[in-house]
Amino acid sequence: MTLADLRPPAAPAAGDQTPLLRLRAIDKHFGPVQALSEVDLDLPPAQVTCLCGDNGAGKSVLTKCIAGIHQPDHGEIFWEGRQVHIRGPKSASTLGIEVVYQDLALADNLDIVQNIFLGRERMHRGLLDEDSMERSAAETLQDLHVTTVRSIRQPVASLSGGQRQAVAVAKAVMWNSKLVILDEPTAALGVVQTQMVLELVGRLKDHGLAVMVITHNLNDVFEVADRIAVLHLGRKVAEGPASDFDRQSVVDYMTTGTSER
Repeated sequence: MTLADLRPPAAPAAGDQTPLLRLRAIDKHFGPVQALSEVDLDLPPAQVTCLCGDNGAGKSVLTKCIAGIHQPDHGEIFWEGRQVHIRGPKSASTLGIEVVYQDLALADNLDIVQNIFLGRERMHRGLLDEDSMERSAAETLQDLHVTTVRSIRQPVASLSGGQRQAVAVAKAVMWNSKLVILDEPTAALGVVQTQMVLELVGRLKDHGLAVMVITHNLNDVFEVADRIAVLHLGRKVAEGPASDFDRQSVVDYMTTGTSER
């Protein structure tokens, strides 16, 4: 499986906005603390949705509910129009949901191919199928237009921040992914590397994937977002097309939960 295999046969019709993932009235408590309260969220295919919110707004908890790490206390999750129960990360992955967390979860001592296939190695006659894994890794990186790495066999420890992010994304999209969630993908990156990652986000959308980007960086938001959703103190306070927002209104929603703009 490579990213090219995921390309839809035709672009979705302009009026076809059926969400790939739909959350309805999601609640999550941790003891006396209510982390999420009646959160609704729609993630359409082939669009980038930026999820914004201040620290403690509930972004990470919501992401972990989608990824199967946390189980919601109440609410419903719909995937491709049918109700599902995401029992764990493997259940999410089987549906086609992959999360690239901020720490990227890469092994520095392994090379690019080994990282992409870590835990999902291909075997042939009882041996690692190195040739097949190399070909698939190279094709996926090529489809993502990742051309700055010297070799797919170079250790991940030798990569720049932007290259590491690209490898983590390549690892996510290798497995029949339909939704890729990126947690603060440009945090601590320089200008050039940030632009590389934002272009990567656009290519995921172009290949028909739904993308959710969790970020505090409003420059990133307004460069890549088709849709924006804002959480405030565990509640969704805004959601809609990016054209409905400006920077100040997003800041207002993030800090106070309302906006007069």
